[in-house]
Amino acid sequence: MLTIASRPPSESAHTVAVLAFDGMAPFELGVVVEVFGLHRPELGELPWYELKVCAEQPGRELRAVGGFSLKAEHGLDVLAAADTVIVPGVPDAGGAVSPALVAAVQAAHARGARLVSICSGAFALAAAGLLDGRRATTHWRYAALLAERYPGVEVDPDVLYVDNGSVLTSAGSAAGIDLCLYLVRSDHGARVANAVARRFVVPPHREGGQAQFIEAAVRPVAEEDDGVARSMAWALGRLAQPLTVSALARVARMSERSYLRHFTRRNGTSPIRWVVAQRVAASLPLLEAGDGTVEEVAAAVGFDSPATYRHHFTRAMRTTPTGYRRSFGTAA
Repeated sequence: MLTIASRPPSESAHTVAVLAFDGMAPFELGVVVEVFGLHRPELGELPWYELKVCAEQPGRELRAVGGFSLKAEHGLDVLAAADTVIVPGVPDAGGAVSPALVAAVQAAHARGARLVSICSGAFALAAAGLLDGRRATTHWRYAALLAERYPGVEVDPDVLYVDNGSVLTSAGSAAGIDLCLYLVRSDHGARVANAVARRFVVPPHREGGQAQFIEAAVRPVAEEDDGVARSMAWALGRLAQPLTVSALARVARMSERSYLRHFTRRNGTSPIRWVVAQRVAASLPLLEAGDGTVEEVAAAVGFDSPATYRHHFTRAMRTTPTGYRRSFGTAA
């Protein structure tokens, strides 16, 4: 049996509480522990998160899918007092959510905590009323049920995660990795998030608006896919230059119509949205390093105007380029 205990607290640590429950699938919990619970000497003196694994009945044996069990050290009072609360699932998406969990989530929200769900955890946030009138997502298998049970929620089954400021939701399984890395990026900047992703051995960033289900992921690699991959590699080496669908299609040796179809099937997003996301990502280290003005950074990564850059940056990062530099630049 595993007993999940917290590391010794740091004075300035941001506390992250994650829910454990009987019958849970361990993957999502493991993702949260991996991102927020590991000691990270590679980050130097940067204060890391203080992770607390919580359950309704602390110390009780909790069975996990796969034939093992674990015990959580903390109760829902600790969850309600955390800075960030992560609900990685619920025991039964079709059943009632525990009133004790609902109360703890509502108390955390009232305190100003950041509330996060992975997979079916969205049902707990919805039961607490935190998703009413908001766009939210969950695993595509549960999307119709979430919309049926909570009609006040604008359910989007076609994205990896949704950021509503203090309330964030993600799809299932691997999308939880994307959202956790997004939280790290929001808190500490791209350099730190990239370091965490490198240790995790995963890509540092997938845009939240990317589709959950990508048809190409379960198909054999075809010649068309090689053409799409070739065009993506070509584009990444030329982000500062004008990039059009017609140019990308020529590199892939396809018609524009065929290229659009194959690119979207492979990547879950359009070529232009992908290019914009790569340009925003490429601008982050420039902002952090303090290299040039915002106007110069915009031009260096291929945006045709500072206004266009600010628009796309703010949509992707929930802050302005100047605000991002102020938070994560070398001087900061």
